[in-house]
Amino acid sequence: MVETSRTKANRKLAHLQSVALLAWYDRHRRALPWRALPGEGVDPYRVWLSEIMLQQTTVESVKPYFAKFLTAWPDVAALAAAEDQALLAAWAGLGYYARARNLMACARVVTRDHGGKFPETEEGLRALPGIGTYTAAAIAAIAFDAPAVVIDGNIERVITRLAAISTPLPAAKVEIRAVLEPMVPQDRPGDFAQALMDLGSGVCTPRSPNCLLCPLQSACRAAKAGNATDYPVKIRKKGKPVKFGTAHVIFDASGRILLGTRPEKGLLARMAEVPNSGWTENGAPASSPPIKAAWTTLNAPVIHVFTHFELRMSVQVARLPTDPPAPEGLRWVPLQQLDSEPLPTLFRKIIDAAD
Repeated sequence: MVETSRTKANRKLAHLQSVALLAWYDRHRRALPWRALPGEGVDPYRVWLSEIMLQQTTVESVKPYFAKFLTAWPDVAALAAAEDQALLAAWAGLGYYARARNLMACARVVTRDHGGKFPETEEGLRALPGIGTYTAAAIAAIAFDAPAVVIDGNIERVITRLAAISTPLPAAKVEIRAVLEPMVPQDRPGDFAQALMDLGSGVCTPRSPNCLLCPLQSACRAAKAGNATDYPVKIRKKGKPVKFGTAHVIFDASGRILLGTRPEKGLLARMAEVPNSGWTENGAPASSPPIKAAWTTLNAPVIHVFTHFELRMSVQVARLPTDPPAPEGLRWVPLQQLDSEPLPTLFRKIIDAAD
């Protein structure tokens, strides 16, 4: 098919934008623990691990967890051999715990079926547990320099402003991809993707974009119109439903706390928990404490926000004068050993409120 003069002009503009962006990146790139330095080889394991951790989580929150995982499990084979509970305990507090379970499953598939090497194509990566369209594209581009179109939240913001895309997300992704495809360079696609991420993180920010520092300003339609913060357009979300439950925090005479383990499937699967009633939107389900004791109810509930709902847990506390055996399915854990338990943030907040 013969290219029209307009198509050629658009491709030339896209190329110039890529050149300007990469020149900016070479001067201003963020130093991140999972990012290879200029001239340094890229470790696909680090790229994969960081991308899974960064799903719906901020860079600053991920940094200490990434360092902890690298120390404990420096490569994919070591992670594949990790004990499930040890890995879940190391992940505790990072949230979205299905990611941790997928991390274990993926490491084992890569080690068992791929000789410890990650597939280099988007298609091959998408076949692995826990790797979706965005993550496959990011790993392919950053780890293997494949010319993949990478679209995360920062990139959505940059491109919708650059092209003044008024279609609300997520429907706008089709138009975003159409703008991005001719911009992706063949020689540095990984750096290009990371440059867009850095630009969105540090310059093209949600509320106060610094357009004067942006290497794409001259081509940015939103900057020219002075309405950058109008993009990306999003459909207003409904408020989160509120659910209620009751937690029972029990300390014995030795200062141990009573814990259980959540079911194999469902929210916070296989994580540690204090005994509780579960939760519903119709109030806390009926629940009896696992041990007879003098119970005190805290004045205020512990509030925790999940992705799809807000949870308000009433907290009952008991301090026993003896050291009784743990009821069936539960266990006593010394407080100094809590860090070795896979306790999600919800139950850590409950324990902190009761202690």
